Amino acid sequence: MLNTPASGENKTAQLDELDRRLLALLSENSRRTNNSLAEELGIAASTCLARLNALRDSGVISRFTIEVDPQVLGRELEALIFVKIRPGARHLMSSFASDMRGKPGVRQLFFLGGADDFVLHVAVRNSSDVRQFVLDNLSANPAVATTQTSLVFEHSHGTDEY
Repeated sequence: MLNTPASGENKTAQLDELDRRLLALLSENSRRTNNSLAEELGIAASTCLARLNALRDSGVISRFTIEVDPQVLGRELEALIFVKIRPGARHLMSSFASDMRGKPGVRQLFFLGGADDFVLHVAVRNSSDVRQFVLDNLSANPAVATTQTSLVFEHSHGTDEY
């Protein structure tokens, strides 16, 4: 059963094997019913619901979401755009990130430590759209020092271990 740390302690949750199996099932399909989860785990539905609620309440599960296939929406091309912010514009990093999150085509935004400051994962119709995105949103932005774009040929998810 999930053990959560007391106030002021390390925030890492201690999960038992049943919690880990429940998370793995939800990662495959977060729309599964409580009854189907309980049946597969070999536990009572009430126990399953209590564990699910504990995982949510403790913050282990932060949200349930969907994954949309960009190609089905006509966005055939995905790219990773690496962005460096000018040294004199470091104070604009938070507003830059907020602005980029709202741009059409941006699937993910990563704030980095290292040579680059951000990576934008975009899904667009074609290479002209990537070019236009960079010109309109990055090259024209006075906070941006440099960009480097890499095309994504294949994108898959790893298997999380809980």
